[in-house]
Amino acid sequence: MQTRKLGNSDMHITPVGYGAWAVGGSGWDFAWGAQDDDESIGAIHRSLELGVNWIDTAAVYGIGHSEEIVARALREWKGQGPYVFTKCVMRWDKNGRVTKVHSAASIRQECEDSLRRLQVDVIDLYQIHWPPEDNGPGLEESWQTLAALRKEGKVRWIGVSNFDVPQLQRAEKIAPVTSLQPPYSLIRRRIESEILPYCERRGIGVIVYSPMASGLLTGAMTRERAANLPEDDWRRNSPEFREPRLSQNLQLVERLRNVAARYGTTPGAIAIAWTLRLPAVTGAIVGARNAKQAEGVMRAGEIKLTPQDIAEIEGLAAQVAR
Repeated sequence: MQTRKLGNSDMHITPVGYGAWAVGGSGWDFAWGAQDDDESIGAIHRSLELGVNWIDTAAVYGIGHSEEIVARALREWKGQGPYVFTKCVMRWDKNGRVTKVHSAASIRQECEDSLRRLQVDVIDLYQIHWPPEDNGPGLEESWQTLAALRKEGKVRWIGVSNFDVPQLQRAEKIAPVTSLQPPYSLIRRRIESEILPYCERRGIGVIVYSPMASGLLTGAMTRERAANLPEDDWRRNSPEFREPRLSQNLQLVERLRNVAARYGTTPGAIAIAWTLRLPAVTGAIVGARNAKQAEGVMRAGEIKLTPQDIAEIEGLAAQVAR
């Protein structure tokens, strides 16, 4: 699989990386419902077999459990180890309620905890998961802390997630930003107008999350399945999974299905390939909860959509994008 240089780093990453959000399992604010750990391991191993060379997780996914699953998968993996990316500032209480904490002391503790759970000596890419709610000075304190952790050798490269352009500019005054991790999909295109052009000009790598819109664009989601998502699946409360948006989104999937048939692949793979069509996007984070799911999407970076494909997809996508 071809690779792309991530921002100012020495890392060359595959267009698709394994996303470990859902494999954290249940018991916290943004869970995807119960998850079988052995199936998670199988999904990670199959992704690596297919050539993926990076895994993106976060301390908060499964309140630490996702990082532990990644560590177990890599312990059992016999091939070359992938890059491991994780994130900080999302802390949790004993009930799994999550809040953002941007203090230096908190981030330093999080880093040590992530190193322990991941069973690594250094984190390849450490990211601020979210900016402060009040957009206050916690942004500078947290970014200064990540820069210090890099100098100390705890992490190799540092990035941010969910930042806008003014927030990126504030961070850059302190230390270079290796990468940004924003949401991006056919139904969520806001980054195209300002954020992507800015990152391209500044040489900031972009690894997008939710390219399949949290499962909506995989081809496996139906009205019945959306209506019967488990109580502890955060998507139950998402307007994208309810009417009137659900019907619009499922109509878009049929466009993806038509294009996918020409490539002998899945609608989800086409949705991912669409996000990778822009040179400003370095890679896409793709989740899979079992080996079969991984099989259908992890090589999406090899699909080169034609202008005609894109026009067919975007005929409807332009109407439903938000």
